[in-house]
Amino acid sequence: MGVITLTTDLGHRDFYQAALKGSIISQLPDVRLIDITHEIPSFDIQRAAVVLRNVYHYFPKGTVHLIGIDTVFQEGSRYAMMKFDNHFFVGADNGIFSIILGEKKAQELFEIDIMQDLRYLHFPLADILSKAACHIANGGKLKEIGQPIEKPLKKVMVQPLIDSNTIKGHVSYIDSFGNVISNISKELFNEVQKGRSFRLHFKRNETINTLSWHYNEVPEGEKLCLFGISNFLEIAINKGHASRLLGLQQDEIIMVEFLDS
Repeated sequence: MGVITLTTDLGHRDFYQAALKGSIISQLPDVRLIDITHEIPSFDIQRAAVVLRNVYHYFPKGTVHLIGIDTVFQEGSRYAMMKFDNHFFVGADNGIFSIILGEKKAQELFEIDIMQDLRYLHFPLADILSKAACHIANGGKLKEIGQPIEKPLKKVMVQPLIDSNTIKGHVSYIDSFGNVISNISKELFNEVQKGRSFRLHFKRNETINTLSWHYNEVPEGEKLCLFGISNFLEIAINKGHASRLLGLQQDEIIMVEFLDS
């Protein structure tokens, strides 16, 4: 039984999500459908990429990840599927594949070659893309429904700026608890820190100078920073909404200053 995950900007209010699921189940009745999220802001491929990069590896190898972000047909656009880290990703080739890959390469990369059903002219997610996802989840090969392509459309996430004593990053994601996740990875932090103490600067001249292991290491209502499940530097408030209480929004600048002893 194949596994297909869904990451879309369809929300829960309209019928689009149900139509997508109905299309998939009609093709593959025994499929295991898993909702990752349907609350990605409209057309926000960077937010979707952050979510997928942090969650896909929790699923079994061979899982198909269907990406429903910015999939409406445009002149010159193409739909693609790739195998990466023994997982499969299906979606519009709008830059999201390159963001998921980062500096790595896909094991396989194909443009989807499936005839558009005119009944789904304005909803290719429930037609071309769902057919490709079901084909793969049912054990089919990518080459059977596509043409190989050398590389996906290139888009990159904004990278932190670094020098010997500072890392300047930004807020890349705010979760439903209000935790503020940056684009500063644990690996980069350790590489620049070299064992030194640090001071994290952000809005309103707020600072934090201690890394926590858990959210409850500080009293309730106090701010902290830690490397959470994403392995990126995160600003949080114990049992509080850090984004709202600290005034931190998407793309806000944060800076880590390393202090020589």
